[in-house]
Amino acid sequence: MKSIRYIALLRGINVGGNNIIKMADLKACFESMKFANVVTYIQSGNVLFDSLEEDKETLVGLIEKTLSTQFNYSSKIVLITADHLRETVSDAPSGFGQNFEEYKYDVLFLKEPLVAKEALGSLKLRDGVDNAYAGNGVLYFSRRIKDLTKSYLSKVILLPIYKNMTIRNWNTTTKLLSLANPQ
Repeated sequence: MKSIRYIALLRGINVGGNNIIKMADLKACFESMKFANVVTYIQSGNVLFDSLEEDKETLVGLIEKTLSTQFNYSSKIVLITADHLRETVSDAPSGFGQNFEEYKYDVLFLKEPLVAKEALGSLKLRDGVDNAYAGNGVLYFSRRIKDLTKSYLSKVILLPIYKNMTIRNWNTTTKLLSLANPQ
């Protein structure tokens, strides 16, 4: 049986002084769950690991329960495979992530059962500032830098769907891909 490379995207850790978790402790926690090749990336909670388990729902349950117990908070994660991350990057809309002087780019990773079409329908976009595109289990979101304060992306935290997503900027997303698929 071949192992699968996964990326756990943790929600709500090390933000605003809440749910502080050191990356060394997070790595040790994943290793205690018997995952292999565990790597963490930046403080926002990105954990890459290998597992023989093919059932994502089983993994999500195990990880959320273990994190909640170990670090005393209500853990929620979005779990994706390296293959899904590769697809997310390669299927980005034309020009997405290519004009950093004019736009900020984010990927909203969706936690099942939330789907992109439903999530996109819940978002409000400001004309001339915000652009959003549905992908497979993700939304691609760009904001015009000169109008960042007018963007509606910051209002997504007020929506009920927010508890079923986590946001990573494009640089983090592409870095995670390079870590998931080392050359």
